[in-house]
Amino acid sequence: MGKAEASEVEERPKWDNKVQYLLTCIGFAVGLGNVWRFPYLCQIHGGGAFLIPYLIALVFEGIPLLYLELAIGQRLRKSSIGVWNSISPLLGGVGIASMIVSFLVSLFYNTIMAWVIWYFFHSFQNPLPWSQCPLNDNHTGYNEECEKSTPVNYFWYRETLNITPNIETSASLQWWLVVCLATAWSVLFICFIKGIDSVGKAVYVTATFPYLVLTIFLIRGLTLTGASDGLLYLFTPKWEKLKNPQVWLDAATQIFFSLSVAFGGLISFSSYNSERNNCERDAVLVGVINSATSLYASIPIFSILGFKATSALNICINENILSLTNHFEISDQNITLDNYEQWYDHLTNLYPDRVAGLGLKECNLQTFLDQSASGTGLAFIIFTEAVIEMPGSQVWALLFFIMLFSLGLSSMFGNIEGVLTPMRDLGIIPKCIPNEVSTAIICAISFLVGLIFTMGSGNYWVEVFNGYVGSVPLLIVALFEIIGVIYIRGMKTFSEDIYFMTGSKPNIYWKACWMVISPVMLLVVLVAYVVLQAGKHPVYPAWNPASPNFPATEETPYPDWVFAIIVLLCSVPVISIPLVALYKLICCLNKRRAPGNYPNAYNNDGFEVET
Repeated sequence: MGKAEASEVEERPKWDNKVQYLLTCIGFAVGLGNVWRFPYLCQIHGGGAFLIPYLIALVFEGIPLLYLELAIGQRLRKSSIGVWNSISPLLGGVGIASMIVSFLVSLFYNTIMAWVIWYFFHSFQNPLPWSQCPLNDNHTGYNEECEKSTPVNYFWYRETLNITPNIETSASLQWWLVVCLATAWSVLFICFIKGIDSVGKAVYVTATFPYLVLTIFLIRGLTLTGASDGLLYLFTPKWEKLKNPQVWLDAATQIFFSLSVAFGGLISFSSYNSERNNCERDAVLVGVINSATSLYASIPIFSILGFKATSALNICINENILSLTNHFEISDQNITLDNYEQWYDHLTNLYPDRVAGLGLKECNLQTFLDQSASGTGLAFIIFTEAVIEMPGSQVWALLFFIMLFSLGLSSMFGNIEGVLTPMRDLGIIPKCIPNEVSTAIICAISFLVGLIFTMGSGNYWVEVFNGYVGSVPLLIVALFEIIGVIYIRGMKTFSEDIYFMTGSKPNIYWKACWMVISPVMLLVVLVAYVVLQAGKHPVYPAWNPASPNFPATEETPYPDWVFAIIVLLCSVPVISIPLVALYKLICCLNKRRAPGNYPNAYNNDGFEVET
């Protein structure tokens, strides 16, 4: 280690204590994705069946990569850029790829934070604005669009997003979302203004408060009618779903997105550790807590989902009962929810044509469970609907959205760390510029770019970024990380690094995962993902305002220009890996050809060394 490197290590900031570091890593890993992305994937991929590929990916892919990042960052005590340049100049592009992915993810992630702030401001109203439909323009009745759906859906799709029919119809900037987005970036700037000094103190709240609120909602959710149906829906596996390769791909990519592996932030956080810290124990602890939190958050969500589906089922049956009693002149006290099936079968046997002519709705619990809100709607529709049913609903709404904001904020700390520190290392941000100024510049630029998500089509763009930025690029970065540490730095050297830090060398499980299992899984998932995506044109759920069942969506192919943007989002972050390697090789060859250079001035890898 040269004098310059030694000076840099000595001047590197350090965590005040081990608790700060662990809470920061847990907060970075545990985020909004645990509340809406993981439950959503469980919902669409067969409930309990999805847990099987998820746990396999966690054990053989997620935790080993998490351990690798924490260990190499702690040993070399540098950011993602410095780590990969130290291992080999050819890998310098890996750190740049991580930096770009972190930047792109932070753009749409803070948009979700803006939505949370919007709901938080409205949680002070009594009654809550999503508890009833607004009046129409003439004040002669309720808004027709809202009456076709529910007040909760209307507030989300119209009052919050003001969503357009498709991604091509952008509409104007929604001023309320612009204000909320500016607020979200301002809060992040204030918390990050002193780097890890301020972040380390903020995580005491942001990383612990969500568990308190989740526990409260868990208790409440389990007491709701229909909660057991929702939990059965979650934990009952649909084994046929495992035949679909998309399930396995989504499980693998969810591990990366959830654990925040390959973003670069974990490498930076671990570089502030003591060199003798037990990073193996940290990796296992963070990985297990993160996945356990996903399951823990899913229980109240699916309890509430079951409650919502049961309520919809009862409403459907009551409407059918009203039609039957009016048509057959039966007392409405004779047909109830409990004996509806018997009465329906009885009347159908006696008067099949008359019953068929009534156009009764098909009331099926499984259908209502399948049709429940997905994606971000799991947080902004399912939970808000449950809050209405609670006494003192304003208090519960405030607690819930403070929890969501805490989850998102702690994750954003890692994303911004994965951008700022590499930019300083690259010299893009001169080290003479104070941390406050550089943070303000990044937050301001991010806010301006993020305005695309505040338009009427903003939600569609959030889905584009969420679906493609956090998939292929992360898989490629992680693959090169393993290659760099295990096959270029070398398994023997890395084992000695771990022995130096923890006092024991990695066991056979870690070695098998790093050398064979994890890279093979990454390669298989990457190839399968590309093959599946190449075989079809990507589609998205476009809102159909003409549908009588607001807010109905229909699968619509992305326009060609949007598809081109998707390709760019997948390729731009990782194109730096071959470009940097090619640039380094060309520089090396030019130096070799220059007069006065001799072979003994280069190491075994062909790069110049001090003589």
